[in-house]
Amino acid sequence: MTTTRLLTTATSSRRRPRRPRDADAPPPSIAPTPVARAFGITALVVATLYFLVPVYWLIVASTKNNTDLTSTFGFWFADGNLAANYSSLMDWTQGLFWRWVGNSMFYSVSAGVIGTLFAVMAGYAIAKFAFPGKRLAVGVIMAGLLLPVALLTVPLYIEFQALGLTNTVWAIIIPSAVSPFGVFLGMVYAQSSVPTELLEAARIDGAGEARIFFTIVMRLLGPAMVTIFLFIFVATWNNFLLPLMMISSQDLKPVTLGLYGMVSYFAPDKGAVMLGALLGVIPLVLLFFALQKYWRSGLAAGAVKG
Repeated sequence: MTTTRLLTTATSSRRRPRRPRDADAPPPSIAPTPVARAFGITALVVATLYFLVPVYWLIVASTKNNTDLTSTFGFWFADGNLAANYSSLMDWTQGLFWRWVGNSMFYSVSAGVIGTLFAVMAGYAIAKFAFPGKRLAVGVIMAGLLLPVALLTVPLYIEFQALGLTNTVWAIIIPSAVSPFGVFLGMVYAQSSVPTELLEAARIDGAGEARIFFTIVMRLLGPAMVTIFLFIFVATWNNFLLPLMMISSQDLKPVTLGLYGMVSYFAPDKGAVMLGALLGVIPLVLLFFALQKYWRSGLAAGAVKG
């Protein structure tokens, strides 16, 4: 009897530690059924393929010439004309392709840095200060989230033409640095991540508002700032209509407008255009991989703290 009890106790003690996989599993009451789990995994796989297949097709297409693009299977490689396509890309763009990539990088980084700084400053002011017209300011920002950027491009062109700023870098940087979403995210993040007691303590110690913002608040808003920077960077890099209306000089074109110029030729070298599109998107991919841990935390904070 005693031996049986000891064996039972020993067996239960061996079963007590849970495996890491079981510890991470949800409770049985809320766990998905096998059918729901299979449906969810299938939907995620389909969504992943939906976004990755065009990238794979672009990689394959960038290695083909015009004949192979129309006569071979679209999702597999042909003879391999990568070097010829690169040479054609340089010839068609008269050596300006990498300058256009540099222009896109300059516009995106400048608009991202300026827009992020202004967005968090405005968001912090709305979240932590009381001033007349605060509700109106929030309403204007929320309305700005709903306005399509293309709808504002023509009025912007008229204003910048009157100011003599068309065909300059400021015609791209200034409109691109305006981000209502960035102000909204900065406001939401400042409401939850910047303690009012900390600001009051800094004021009691004699710190001014500018010093409080640049030495304390900006450190607390770091994840939100990275997220806002990435949103402005990507929006500026992918913007096409604004540079099309504002820029006419070949030396100031971003890569999107430059590639459009290649396509507009009669009988363009499509393989070279595909290679240009592939090379033009690589900086975005590298930036996302480098900053992914910061912008993911910023997005999650904005989703939960709102």
